[in-house]
Formats: sequence, C-alpha cells, structure tokens
Amino acid sequence: MTLRTQVLRGSAYLAFRQGLGVAIGLGGILLLTRLIGPEAYGLFSAAQTVLSYLVATSEVGLGIYLIRLEEGAQERAFDQAFSLLLVLSAAGVLLAWAAMPLITRLVPIPGMRAAALTLVLGLPIVHLIKVPMARLENRLDYRRVAFIELAGLAAYYVTALTLAFRGWKVGAPLAGWWAQYLLQLGFVYRTGYRPSLVWDPPLIRQMVRYGLSYSVSLWIQQLRTFVNPVVVGRHLGAAGVGYVALAIRLVEQLGFVKTATSRISIAALARLQGDPARLARAMSEGMTLQLLAVGPLFIGFALFAPFLVPIVFGPKWLPMLEPFPLIAAGYLVSSMFLLHISTLIVLRRNVEVALFTAANIATVGTAAWFLVPRIGLSGYGWAEVIGIPTYLVLHHLIGRAKLSPSYGHPLLWGVAFSAPLLVGREWLPFAWPVALLPLLWPPVRRELRTMVDLVLRRGRGEEREELPDAALVAASTQEERFQP
Repeated sequence: MTLRTQVLRGSAYLAFRQGLGVAIGLGGILLLTRLIGPEAYGLFSAAQTVLSYLVATSEVGLGIYLIRLEEGAQERAFDQAFSLLLVLSAAGVLLAWAAMPLITRLVPIPGMRAAALTLVLGLPIVHLIKVPMARLENRLDYRRVAFIELAGLAAYYVTALTLAFRGWKVGAPLAGWWAQYLLQLGFVYRTGYRPSLVWDPPLIRQMVRYGLSYSVSLWIQQLRTFVNPVVVGRHLGAAGVGYVALAIRLVEQLGFVKTATSRISIAALARLQGDPARLARAMSEGMTLQLLAVGPLFIGFALFAPFLVPIVFGPKWLPMLEPFPLIAAGYLVSSMFLLHISTLIVLRRNVEVALFTAANIATVGTAAWFLVPRIGLSGYGWAEVIGIPTYLVLHHLIGRAKLSPSYGHPLLWGVAFSAPLLVGREWLPFAWPVALLPLLWPPVRRELRTMVDLVLRRGRGEEREELPDAALVAASTQEERFQP
C-alpha cells in the first residue's frame, strides 16, 4: 500500500470517527448541559483545564516523539516511553496535589478542589493509554484508533447522561470521564502491544531532548486554556466559565473536519520533510481546504443559533451567543495556520513554535484581562480576535525555514468567512452573502472544482499520483484536548 493510500485511508477512518463523534457529541452535550446547567458545566470545564495542562507537562512530548518515529522503529522505544510515563504520571499527581491551594486561589469557584482532584487522579490512566495509541498512529492504523475513541466517547455520554437524569450535577461528567478512559484502557491493550519495563538512559536522553523542546511550546500553549477559568471565572463565576466553555466546545465540534485530518498530519509531514517544494504546496492547498471545511459551518450555526439555542439547550444558555461568533472567527484564522505549526515541529524548530505560542497567549490573556471585567462574555471573544495578528509570526518563521506557501486564495476565503462573524449578531443575516464573494473569481472556482473532483475520485477508489499534496496533509494541530 502506497503512503498516499495509507494516509488517505487513515484520513477516511478519522473523518468517519470525527463525523460520528460530532453527532454523538452534539446530541450528548446538549442533553448534558441542559440537565446540569451552566454552573456545573463551568466547574467541570475548569477542572478539566487543570488535567489537560498536567497531561501536557508530564508527557514531555513523548507521544509526538513516538508518532514521528521512522518505520521499523524498535519496540524498545515504545517500552521505554511506557516506563518513563509511569514515573512521570506518579510525579504529576503528587505535584498537582501539592499545588492545589494555588490552583483554587487562581480559580475561585466553589467545588474546584474536589472536581480537579477527581480528574487528576486519572492521570496515570491517560498515560497508560498514550503509548499503545501512539504505536497505532505511527503505523497509520487509524481504523483501530477511530474505534477505540468512539467507544470511549459513547461510554462517557452513556454514563454522564444516566447520572445527570438521576439528578447529579458536576459528578455526572466527572464519572463519565472515568468511564471513558477506563474503557479505552481495556481496548488499547488488546491491539497487540505488550509493554515491558525498560530503563535505557541514552534512549531516555534522546527522547527527552526532543520532547522537551517540543513540550515547551505545548506548555505555553496549554496556558491559553486557563484564560477562561482564571479570568472569566474570577469576574463572571462558574456560569460565565460554562458559557465560554460551551461556545468553545461547539466551535471545536463544528470544526470536526480539521480535527480528523490533523491527527495524521505529523506522521505524513515527516515523510515529506525532505522535499521543501511539496511541503510548501501542501501548506498552500491545506490552508484553503481548512477554511472551506470550517467557514460555512461557523457562519451557518451563528446565523441560526438565536433560534436553535433556546430550543435545544434551553433559554438559560442564551448568553453563550455573545462570544460564539468572535471565538469562531479566531478559530477560523488559527485553522489556516495550523499546518505552519506542524511543519515547524517536523523540521525540529520547536523553540520557534514556543516563541509564537508565547506571543499569542500573552496577547489573548492580556486582552481578556482588560475586556472581560468591562464588557462581559463578549470580552473573551474579542480577546481571541485581538490575538489574530500574532499569526504573522508563523508566516515569518516559515519564511526563515525557506518555505514559501501561497496565501492568495486562503486569504481571500479567510476574509470572506471572517467578516460576517465579526459584524455582530444583528448584522449577520445581511452580511453572510459576503462569504460567497470569492466564487466570483474564476481561478477560485477552478480550484474548488479540482478539490471536489479530488474527493469524488477518492470516493471511487481511484489512485492518481498527480493529486494535490494537500490530500496527504490538509490540516494540523499538535495539542491533544482531553475533552469528550
């Protein structure tokens, strides 16, 4: 099987997983949030932010190290990562326990300590799953990856909704999280991986040397997730955190195509890193594909949300509509540049990724600190918009790597999709046709027809080596979100 066929088949499995996951997730999240309310959902989201950051810091980049290993890599590398993660997860639990007074001071929400500790104690389970999952991704076996993740998602919502119907509040999603990861733990060790305890100092140094340079940018990036609980929670309480968390969650669900293709990009880019021309071409095509995948969904939801949210989620969730279009605009632009980040990671320019990430988090965090107390929930959304110019740093860094992607069509689509989201809810019904203006330009229509033809030919199973390189890597992201 050729690399192109492997990647496309893996992308198809992940697209199916993500599409079905979106259907399960949207149905589950609307029922769950309706039953437990904004305060309980906000508390769960704040506790989950603590776990996500702890996972990122204690992993030290071992997951991405394993995924990008060359074909035929020795099993010893996976066993060493397994052994090291056992030690790091135990240390992470102890560190979080010691830091809990500081965490509850930064996030002054009632019940924060108990909820955060409930999730933190599951850190070893998250890491026990990581190595066999990375082994499957390294081998591009996304069929099994998709099955395991869907099974875990189903377990989460079955457990959480059952308990929510019985009157549980924050305890419902907490119990669902444990059901999800315990089920996945049972499945991943039925994939043929049999771990052994290994302690090889030279191999550990090699892993940590690469992993730490990658992890620094991830640690900084994960700090971004604290803006909601720390800033919004301090000024607007647990309900405010819940509104923003649901808006972010819906944006991520609507952008499911990006998530599906992003999972395979690191492994595929690692095979293209010796050909700068193909890398640049894949980035150019990937930017356009990303925008076309998420832009129409964001505008469509923002257009109909004022009618849907009261019916689906309940009237108490209407404040969520204030930050949603602005968060969607920020996400739209970030999706255009995610392949830049993945390319820099594959080229081992992790320090440069960290510099961009620091600039972005500093801009968004500072803007939110000033705007949320003054204009409320929309202040968080405008903070995301204010952070958009920092993506010019990525353009500069890609240029330093001697890559020259084309920005013509992606910029046209980016402006067309972003403008209706930024004009405000009152003007959106009149502004949405702006998103169609790029179709008036013949080169854009030709490119769109080429992409549609690509999808149709792949659907019929035809193999053509001249197909665009973006078919290999249409999107990228390096962080993992531990959110069901």
